[in-house]
Amino acid sequence: MGQLAGLDPARPDELPGLLDRLRCLSDARRLRGRRHRLSHVLALAACGVLAGAKSLTAIAEGATEAPDQLLLRCRAAPRDPNRLYRAPSEATVRRLL
Repeated sequence: MGQLAGLDPARPDELPGLLDRLRCLSDARRLRGRRHRLSHVLALAACGVLAGAKSLTAIAEGATEAPDQLLLRCRAAPRDPNRLYRAPSEATVRRLL
């Protein structure tokens, strides 16, 4: 820790964003039937945990209740009949996490 004490703090433009890091992960799922990118589901899961979700069900519920603006920022899939963006289902959250 003492080695870092004299360094200037990193600027925000020097640090990769969460989505940039998550997009680097490989997705082992087959392409057929995929509705949500792995990075999208993981970003929503991270948001859910930071908001206090303690279970996969709570993470999925948080994603379902998330405002369209958050879904857009997490690169959600478009074209849900009732909303602008589609949140992953609980089954999708369970399979990926």
